[in-house]
Amino acid sequence: MCNLRLLELQDIWLVLCITLYVIHIAGAISVHSPQRSMTRSVQEDVVFSVRVTCRGVPTLQWTFMSGAVSRSIGSWRPDGGGSFSNITADYRDRVEAHANGSLGLARLRLQDAGFYVLTVTEESGSSKDSGFVLKVNEVIYEDLQYLSISALVLVCLAGLLMLSMWLLDRAYKKIKACRRHQEQRTGNETELQPL
Repeated sequence: MCNLRLLELQDIWLVLCITLYVIHIAGAISVHSPQRSMTRSVQEDVVFSVRVTCRGVPTLQWTFMSGAVSRSIGSWRPDGGGSFSNITADYRDRVEAHANGSLGLARLRLQDAGFYVLTVTEESGSSKDSGFVLKVNEVIYEDLQYLSISALVLVCLAGLLMLSMWLLDRAYKKIKACRRHQEQRTGNETELQPL
């Protein structure tokens, strides 16, 4: 019975050690972000602000996902000179890496709307994912500018048509008055002539 109790204590101790080790490894990587969902307009810039902490030097991998599309933006190591590697053609000249793991994306397009995933991988092999949602709006004021210019052109055309109608009406009335005046003159001349 003493052996059985000792075996139970060893099992409990082993489970406790494994649990503490798993908690220690899981807590080795932390990703903090003040904002997980952002809305920007076309041609604006966005920064996915994060602060990554872990033991050792991590590898940061940014990935874009939207519907059925999933593509890698680039990978980065803070000790590697602070620049991304393996950047896809869609993001070339628009990506900016920050020392804390943040990703800057310049001159947004409508196609940039979607889900961004940061995967932080330690040298030991453990990793942690963190997601961000980006909504990109079309610039509405360009549509309003087009609409206001179109409305101005239509108002000018309507004004010209109204002016031409008014001038034509005045000319018609003058012609009509002239003809009436001529008819009256010819009518008066015929009445005065002897028969």
